[in-house]
Amino acid sequence: MPRFLALLLYLFPLLALAEPAQLRIQGSNTIGAGLAPALVQGLLRAQGAMAIEQTPGAVANESEIRARDSQGHPVRITIAAHGSSTGFTALASGEADLAAASRSISDDEAQRLRSLGNLRSSRSEHVIGLDGVAVIVHPDNPLAQLTITQLAQVFSGQVQRWEQLGVPGGAIRLYARDDRSGTFETFKALVLDPHHSELAAQVQRFESSETLAERVRADRQGIGFSSLATVHGAKVLAIAEGDAPAMLPRRALVASEDYPLTRRLYFYLPTNPRPLAQALVEFTQGPAGQAIVADQGFVSQQVKALPVPIQANMPPRYQALAGEAQRLTVNFRFQEGSASLDSKAQRDVQRVADYLRQAGKLQRKVVLVGFGDPKDTPGRAALLSRLRAMAVRRELARDGVETREVTGMGDELPVADNDVEQGRLRNRRVEVWVY
Repeated sequence: MPRFLALLLYLFPLLALAEPAQLRIQGSNTIGAGLAPALVQGLLRAQGAMAIEQTPGAVANESEIRARDSQGHPVRITIAAHGSSTGFTALASGEADLAAASRSISDDEAQRLRSLGNLRSSRSEHVIGLDGVAVIVHPDNPLAQLTITQLAQVFSGQVQRWEQLGVPGGAIRLYARDDRSGTFETFKALVLDPHHSELAAQVQRFESSETLAERVRADRQGIGFSSLATVHGAKVLAIAEGDAPAMLPRRALVASEDYPLTRRLYFYLPTNPRPLAQALVEFTQGPAGQAIVADQGFVSQQVKALPVPIQANMPPRYQALAGEAQRLTVNFRFQEGSASLDSKAQRDVQRVADYLRQAGKLQRKVVLVGFGDPKDTPGRAALLSRLRAMAVRRELARDGVETREVTGMGDELPVADNDVEQGRLRNRRVEVWVY
């Protein structure tokens, strides 16, 4: 008997290690390095779990969270953060229950995963927060801003010396995330692809945003890009796109998605998700989850009202609005080629209605301002921008919001480059102002 008990004591730890995980998260390093573990632990605490413990995995950028639920049953959650594309691959192979991605699912990925349902539907695609891809240099670099075109020229190797950008420094050294990274795919889609450029061969690549930012901060000749949450003392450059002014990735500009290199952070679920995966998504969308998103250095989707300084280039009626009202930190955007609200906007309708209800502003305190891109037919841009604002008004009305005014400003005040399709999509937006 003593030998049998000794054998059991030896086997118990091995059995625990073999215990299947109740939730397997794979994908984005931006999300998986810190945000996903923090959200998981927040959910477990909200559910009354005890003895919550996180340990690193056997492989870099992997971790495991163990706990006991409110009934004392063991809970095990694994996180592997090797890049957004790896999350979709793991969903396809059945090795993940939830994919974390720092860019939206591609057409090829959505097609490959169609057996799991329509992953672009509001049931499967969940925006959990926002991030700005920050372009970073050494703290002593005197450069203040770059255009998207200049960025493409730098990272494709067409511009190779700092002097070509108007500052001293000699040869430019490039730092970028690896090909599996959603951060890189976002940068490629927003910067390189519109200029038909490829990443220069001499660039140094990193799986980790943290490591990349540390290297740039230590290199006087370096330039790189990382998540806003992992800048860590490097200097951040303002970025200009098209006719829009140069913008730093300030939180309000990222929240409204006006900053040119704003990106959305996602959780993707199959149509029939595991209960714990669904619970994590719902927790993340709520106030407690969004507070964790902000605590981790990202931009939450909690709605706030902020004053907007009056600028000389603003049309007179917009100046009057800025002088009397405040703008909410959310823009409504639309599905590509459609007047339907996208998956984030559908959630934002509820968030805006909740904010207005709590602020006592449900009745005639809201102005919706629609914007668009230029059209060949005179007056068409103004008409379409107003129709977009009216679409938002209809959705808000279902939650008891009676708007004060709906207006369309056409192609005025662009926030992106109208010469490229992605820029035109970003300019098609609806702002919310409150008195």
